[in-house]
Amino acid sequence: MHVHLEKDDHGHVSMPDDVMEASSKYFKAAERTPSVDTIAETYRAQQMAAVVFTVDASTQMKHEPNSIDDLVAGCARNNDVLIPFGSVDPRKGEAAVTEARRQADELGVRGFKFHPSVQGFDPTDEQFAPLWAELERIGLPCVFHTGQNGMGAGLPGGRGIKLKYSNPLLLDEVAADYPQLPIIMAHPSVPWQDEANSIATHKANVYIDLSGWSPKYFPESLVRQSNNVLSRKVLFGTDFPLITAEKWMRAFADLPIKDEVRPLILKENAVKLLGLGSAEASGSGTASGSAAGSGASDA
Repeated sequence: MHVHLEKDDHGHVSMPDDVMEASSKYFKAAERTPSVDTIAETYRAQQMAAVVFTVDASTQMKHEPNSIDDLVAGCARNNDVLIPFGSVDPRKGEAAVTEARRQADELGVRGFKFHPSVQGFDPTDEQFAPLWAELERIGLPCVFHTGQNGMGAGLPGGRGIKLKYSNPLLLDEVAADYPQLPIIMAHPSVPWQDEANSIATHKANVYIDLSGWSPKYFPESLVRQSNNVLSRKVLFGTDFPLITAEKWMRAFADLPIKDEVRPLILKENAVKLLGLGSAEASGSGTASGSAAGSGASDA
């Protein structure tokens, strides 16, 4: 549920050089900017499917994102294993609402990615209400970064990136006000894991993806609740290319997760949330959207 495409078909990279270099150092990533086709080959070889996205943080970072159109086209080329998510910069106001509508209706993205800290916004601010209302109308899941931040880590002032915007409690308010908007809290939400667990338990429209951390470092409360009350709310994710699927799966195998819960986390919860089975049955959506859905549901 969580793979980054950081370079588009024109060679443009999603973030400024210093941010990219700092995140590579923080995660000890071997390859920071694989192409969409390389990502597809990697996941195809492992018989896995992946949600792929980038982040539009152009206002905060003063840097244009890599192309969403290229991302969707790349996923269409590899729709047996890749599912495209879009991204808009909430700070662009009405233009963000219009762009979200275009990405959903014309490009056929299957969800959206937001990073409140990197994009520099408080999700509860009323100025963003029109965007959340439109996304609720569209009905696609939205991934929000939560917790500790590898972007800007180790740079002076964290490169101006503020961790408070990634507190999951901010998403509790959004989830309450827009109950038909599926929200995925990305990552173990350290240092706010108990808050994230509580929100995902309380709100039917809120989920947690397990990306960004090796499972061996997961908070104990997240592992424990994934085995019971959150067994149908937790989703497999890596943060590739920052963490590889091989590394993540090796560590996940050592966690005390019930045998009956493992397939829910690794596949079934995501299939249901993304509507892959219904997309396959109805044949609805664009070629990239419906094909990605039907192919990924078999992966």
